Amino acid sequence: MRSSDILIVDDEVGIRDLLSEILQDEGYTVTTAEDADTARQLRSQTRPAMVLLDIWMPDCDGITLLKEWAKSGQLTMPVVMMSGHASIDTAVEATKIGALDFLEKPISLQKLLSTVDRALKYGQMQAASNLSLNKLGHSPAIKELNQQLERAIKVAAPVLLTGEPGSPFELVARSFHKSNTPWAEPSKLEQINDAPIELLQKAAGGILFLGDIAQYGKTTQQAINFILSKADRHNVRVICVCSRPIQELLKDPLHDTKLLNNLSSLMITLPPLRNQLDDMVFLVEQITTELAESQKTPVVKFTTAALNELRQYNWPGNLEQLRSVVKSLLLTADNHDIDVAAVNAILSQFIHTQSQENIGGFNFDLPLRELREELERRYFEYHINQEGHNMSKVAQKVGLERTHLYRKLKQLGIQFSRRQSEK
Repeated sequence: MRSSDILIVDDEVGIRDLLSEILQDEGYTVTTAEDADTARQLRSQTRPAMVLLDIWMPDCDGITLLKEWAKSGQLTMPVVMMSGHASIDTAVEATKIGALDFLEKPISLQKLLSTVDRALKYGQMQAASNLSLNKLGHSPAIKELNQQLERAIKVAAPVLLTGEPGSPFELVARSFHKSNTPWAEPSKLEQINDAPIELLQKAAGGILFLGDIAQYGKTTQQAINFILSKADRHNVRVICVCSRPIQELLKDPLHDTKLLNNLSSLMITLPPLRNQLDDMVFLVEQITTELAESQKTPVVKFTTAALNELRQYNWPGNLEQLRSVVKSLLLTADNHDIDVAAVNAILSQFIHTQSQENIGGFNFDLPLRELREELERRYFEYHINQEGHNMSKVAQKVGLERTHLYRKLKQLGIQFSRRQSEK
């Protein structure tokens, strides 16, 4: 099911139909239940992203059903309670059990839509951190990572998470996020360059996650330096990622060493998956359960031989690659067991390509257009830096007329100063 699916549980057909019609007009997909028994079935079959649950129903009240889901581990989606007669004590009780919010009937349109939007965003955030730190394993490497994070969370400083591509960077970053505070990240790269203050305002009092600095050009890295200089004023903690070795970046003229210096006070290295192979069985079970819950993949088991084969693999793509492999195996399983032959068939596809994923700092898994743009961006930024922002010299060096050069730089999102270029 898509993340916008909503289950409405109410014994009054008029209310069910009205809410369903409103939400479908807003682009959501909706299922409805007239009683708790039907709600139980739909909860298991459709796995809704959120539930609007009436408190008073003839067969079983909503509070009892909420308790049932919480006790059985099925309260994995945000639930918003609804009632026209409930007391404040009932609302408080529902919240303590695990309900996200409470709507009093009759429900205003604005209140309904804002509550649903907030609930779905909350559910997405919870899903993104579903495989969180306490579910990453119990090996010595993960225990050491947890100890580092416990210390780092108490320190007020920007954070740089380092590690290999495919490591669970965002999951680890979310361990710094406190409930009921903002979590913000740029929806597109241009926001870092063009709207840094807007990003800081959006993240005020919380976390601003800026992604992988190893994939950014020098102009974007300089914009991150500006964001770091203003972060304290907005009470924002900035978290960045670096998927290339730090020493390699320090030698790269296309990268801003000032940014690395500004982020070096609090650096945390994530262990590669090959260093926690004792967690393989645990991780496969976690991923299998998560996928079965969120994407309705079949519930299957891995044979001992299949798990051993996964444990012996080197995992150059780390946890991201493991998730992809497990998902492929679940979707193509034709029985209740996944054997070693199925695992070998999947892993054999990576053997000849794994060393080609990232060469010279370029990700060769990108579409050709994106890879070409990244090469051009780094090429022009290199020559702009070499010529001290003298755009006349840059134009001569790259063999373009100045007007054509300006147009190209604008297309690539590279900032430059025409005033400087005339010197």
